Amino acid sequence: MIKRIFDFTAAVVGLVVLSPMFLAIAAWIKLDSPGPVFFRQPRVGKNGEMFDIVKFRTMYDDAHDALLTVGHDRRITKAGRFLRRHKLDEFPQLFNVVAGTMSLVGPRPEVPRYVDCYPADVREVVLSVAPGITDWASIYYKEENSLLSRSSNPEQAYLETILPAKLKYNLRYVHERSFWNDVRIIFTTLATLVR
Repeated sequence: MIKRIFDFTAAVVGLVVLSPMFLAIAAWIKLDSPGPVFFRQPRVGKNGEMFDIVKFRTMYDDAHDALLTVGHDRRITKAGRFLRRHKLDEFPQLFNVVAGTMSLVGPRPEVPRYVDCYPADVREVVLSVAPGITDWASIYYKEENSLLSRSSNPEQAYLETILPAKLKYNLRYVHERSFWNDVRIIFTTLATLVR
């Protein structure tokens, strides 16, 4: 209950404080390429329930089919490249937090295709909590695109190397979760973004 109150309050305050930046980013996206400001994609949430994650659109409007983006993907717009580099495309997920489909901190939600690759016992634990905007895996794998760009088969590298490592961090989060651990992850994330 405390976590939900904190999430809701912080998300609402964040949306109010960041609203001028949201408007500026929205204008930039519209000027940079045709299409909507926001991008929505189905993700797997708590207890396996599906929801639409909300992000700022960073790719050309007809180029969102692939699940992974690697290196200097030509489908990414000029504005999108900047937004991705500084993780600004993730900020609209505050709307998901307000709606209750996400938390500020928790395992990052995956698309169904990758959730199907979770071992059954791991899936049960990871999906027992609300997915989050940030977590330890997001911090330690912030350069995921660069790592995948070095592989001749990025999806295989993701499934065999990165996803299992992320799941270990997810399990650690679920087993160690607490309000103060969430606060620690939030401040570590902010420090990482500033650096």
